[in-house]
Amino acid sequence: MFQVLGGRSVQAARLLAPRSAVLVEAVRGRKSRTDPVAKSKEGRIKVPSAVDPVEMVVLKERYSEYELIMRALRMEFKEEVLRKKYEEEMGAQAELRARQEEEEHRSLMDWNNQENLRLLKARVLRIQQEEEEAERKKMEAAIQREQEQQEFIRQKEEEILKLQEEAKNFVTLENLDQRIDEALDNPKNYNFAIDKEGKVVKRTVLQ
Repeated sequence: MFQVLGGRSVQAARLLAPRSAVLVEAVRGRKSRTDPVAKSKEGRIKVPSAVDPVEMVVLKERYSEYELIMRALRMEFKEEVLRKKYEEEMGAQAELRARQEEEEHRSLMDWNNQENLRLLKARVLRIQQEEEEAERKKMEAAIQREQEQQEFIRQKEEEILKLQEEAKNFVTLENLDQRIDEALDNPKNYNFAIDKEGKVVKRTVLQ
């Protein structure tokens, strides 16, 4: 009776105790290393159970298989976790990198097309200039040949006129007597000496 009343009084005290108070309940703990052996276990000797060799071999084989299976499962799970993590971390970056590469490829293709168009225009212009230069040189050569031909014709005409003028003084059968009389009436002395400058310095008298 006293014990029951004592228990009820303890519970009442717990309920009526202020909330700030710390209640420590007595709990039976483990026996410490310095405690003596229980009287019921004095003189007791622990004998390990017998092991069957065949069973031990089977257990070792099964344990080895278990270890292999568990290691494979751990590697599989680890690989899957790492792959998901990589996809989560690198998926957006890979997509961004692919988009950047596509934009860079498109920009390079546009630049390539523009460069090809520029080179085509430059090549067409160069060919046109070369054709114009060749045509100009051809025209200049034709004009030069025409001028040379005209100069050749002019020189020949001058030579013809000069010969025609000189032909007036030629001695012919018709004016042979007249030329002889003129030579007798106007004798010329070709016996003379000249200096370095071509001046007549001495002339002999005709006999």
